[in-house]
Amino acid sequence: MKRSHWIALIMFLGLTFGSIAPAEEDLSVLPENIDGVSPSDMMKQYLLGLADNQFEHWKQQYEQRTTPEQINEYQNRLREKFKQVLGGFPERTPLNPKITGIISRNGYTVEKVIFESQPKHYVTGILFLPDASKHKPPYPGVLVPCGHSSNGKASNAYQTMGALLALNGMVGFVFDPIDQGERGQLLSQWPKLIGTRAHTMLGVGSILLGRNTARFEIWDGMRAIDYLQSRPEVDPERIGCTGNSGGGTQTSYLMSLDDRIIAAAPSCYITSLERLLNTIGPQDAEQNIFGQIAFGMDHADYLMMRAPTSILICAATKDFFDINGVWSSFRYAKRLYSRMGFAERIGLLENDATHNYNQLQRESVVRWMARWLLKKDEPITEPEITLLSEEEIKCAPGGQVMLMDGARSTYDLNRDYERELAQHRKKLWATKDHSELLEEVRRMAGIRKLSDLPKPEVVSAGMIQRDGYQIKKVIIKPEAGIALPALMFVPETNVGRPVLYLHEKGKDADASSDGPIEKLVKSGRCVLAVDLRGTGETKSNEKRAICEATGVDWKDVFMAYLLGRSYVGMRAEDILVCARFLSQEKDGPVDLISTGNVGVPALHAAALEPACFNSIKIEGSLFSWSSVVESGCSFNQQINAIQGALILYDLPNLAETLGNKLTIKEPLDALGKPS
Repeated sequence: MKRSHWIALIMFLGLTFGSIAPAEEDLSVLPENIDGVSPSDMMKQYLLGLADNQFEHWKQQYEQRTTPEQINEYQNRLREKFKQVLGGFPERTPLNPKITGIISRNGYTVEKVIFESQPKHYVTGILFLPDASKHKPPYPGVLVPCGHSSNGKASNAYQTMGALLALNGMVGFVFDPIDQGERGQLLSQWPKLIGTRAHTMLGVGSILLGRNTARFEIWDGMRAIDYLQSRPEVDPERIGCTGNSGGGTQTSYLMSLDDRIIAAAPSCYITSLERLLNTIGPQDAEQNIFGQIAFGMDHADYLMMRAPTSILICAATKDFFDINGVWSSFRYAKRLYSRMGFAERIGLLENDATHNYNQLQRESVVRWMARWLLKKDEPITEPEITLLSEEEIKCAPGGQVMLMDGARSTYDLNRDYERELAQHRKKLWATKDHSELLEEVRRMAGIRKLSDLPKPEVVSAGMIQRDGYQIKKVIIKPEAGIALPALMFVPETNVGRPVLYLHEKGKDADASSDGPIEKLVKSGRCVLAVDLRGTGETKSNEKRAICEATGVDWKDVFMAYLLGRSYVGMRAEDILVCARFLSQEKDGPVDLISTGNVGVPALHAAALEPACFNSIKIEGSLFSWSSVVESGCSFNQQINAIQGALILYDLPNLAETLGNKLTIKEPLDALGKPS
């Protein structure tokens, strides 16, 4: 070979081999599937398994309700539980209604209304009144809560429904839910924060207060009925309710809780929780009631809680709310109505369409209302309706209620309550024994005593050799369906206390050479870095967060919420199991280091089982729940919310019990910024 060819070959080989970097370490631990489930689906499948057990229990309980006494007891008990988990309702205060405009149409009149469902908390609506020359008052009144349309009552379908009711001798009252139409609650975020996104943002602070976004919507609806009944044109004994999608949700809640509603037609909402969880999963905040799967309140129960109220379920074959779930709930309700002797009072319309409130459904709903409220049963035909423009339909000056003098938002109402609770907490923690309070914290968060937690199954999954230490891969299984991947960093010479290391981004976030974990290991410390459930390898593969307040795991978090469980509680138990395993392996209490929003469960674990830990360092974590309520907006805090926590305690109360054991570094506010 010519010399020039040798040189060229050598240069080529040098460039080729020189460009090959050393193989990167694989710090993953879990196999592609565990018992047929991918790690990213672990929490979903685990929670579905818990839900399936509850669904079977629900079915067994249903079959036992056959006598009038059993049905009555069930209805009263479930309605009271529903009200309780919503957080109860406020006192009725003056509505202070105002008519801000009147528009005449052929066959009916439209009045633009503003009233206060709570002091200075304004609700906007349009009242469709029949032509008195064609229909004799007093008329039945039908409430129409809007679905998740951004323009609320201005939406074509809702306007048309109100007009069609009026043309057929009934008053239709179409109102804007919070964060829709004229009721943006955070104008600084409008219209970015609207509809389902806004409802879920509000939901995080509401959960901490023992409330729910639905509480505000239901109370607005109940006060809207108060307004209907106050009108001389309306017969207060003949009240109906209908709404589509999110309005169907509100209708379902209202018809189950308000005795004044004697005819209802929820559209494109009713399915079953079993089918919902196995298809599209949980939806935004107001559609998830705390613990309802656990205490037995399914969609069928909305139909049965006030049986034999006259109810027409409107459904669409191609809806994303599963039609098989609709039929399942309808059958359960129909059987109960039949047991009561009123089978004719519940019906089902299945429309061969997608999610909608179209003409067929509107005509069917109005016919249903006429049947039960007017005692008239004949076909209804919808004529062409001349709609109001969005400008014509505005009730409030400037088109937003929060521009009105002294207006109070839902966030303001939550802040008011939190400030009351803060005074209560201050007195409570100053006067009551902390050990008793911590037991109440344990119950509220759902964290078992360490002595009651079973010893985990621990499986070896490989080993990596680094300069001066080994990395052992282990899988820790604290309970059936849960596998926690972990890396145990073992130094050649072991001195000092072992360290349990947690990071919101997973066990390998700080595991690189010359990283924080290696520095600990090279000082002679054994370190166990763990992916808590739903982090690292077991993080959900959902593509989007519903809003900034949630992570991509929001559906799993809401599923746990429906089961009455908190991620804080489940993760705290993971921490305790791992701390016990590490202390038994390395003899003695451990030092706990937590980075990111896993700091909230870490703080709970340490406060409830302080003997497990020699020291606790929490970095880059939320400093207080009250800041979530005060801020209104929050970032990725849904996963760390515990129902009603602020009624009893805030995070600083837990921190105080740990004294000098605890170091808090770079605490964050509700928006994830340095506090």
